[in-house]
Amino acid sequence: MAKRFLTEADIIPTGEYAKDRKELRKRVSAKKQNRRVAIGPHITFYFECYETMWLQVQEMVYIEKGGAEQVPGELEAYNPLIPNGSELTATFMVEIDDPIRRKRVLDGLGGIEETAFLRVGGETIIGQPEADADRTSAEGKASSVQFVHFPFTVDQIAAFSSPNAEVVLGFNHQNYRHMAVMSEAVRAELTTDFG
Repeated sequence: MAKRFLTEADIIPTGEYAKDRKELRKRVSAKKQNRRVAIGPHITFYFECYETMWLQVQEMVYIEKGGAEQVPGELEAYNPLIPNGSELTATFMVEIDDPIRRKRVLDGLGGIEETAFLRVGGETIIGQPEADADRTSAEGKASSVQFVHFPFTVDQIAAFSSPNAEVVLGFNHQNYRHMAVMSEAVRAELTTDFG
């Protein structure tokens, strides 16, 4: 059964982490390969799990050099993104290298975090944005990094978990109506987030 929560005891000291950092990052990177889905020309979903959030906390503490004192704040920030057993959680990013073009696109994507969806077994699961902060400004500009939860019913989990089930991930935003069929490798990997 997948772990659902990071504790301070799960975070290894920075010095110890530094020694094995390359190998640990490589291991989690391999897991991430089948947890990524590109939607349209600018957005990629990265489905999170215990391991991806563990690495995120380790990296934040390592890079920011906050030591043990930093860990509780990072756990508070990242634990909500670990799937609870009846949901999928994802970070989605608007990935445009050119800053002028990125600003123009983000200016037209206000509220996109409210329009993410998954479709499986004839049912649509509407994504619920992480409630920690507003990710669209008062002027209607979207943040380039968004966090979303997809809550599933028992029947939706069963449909998603069926081998070769067709799963569609997308947006129903007026300026970004793109979607993609999830690959079988990604669908199979994400079934490990349930139960």
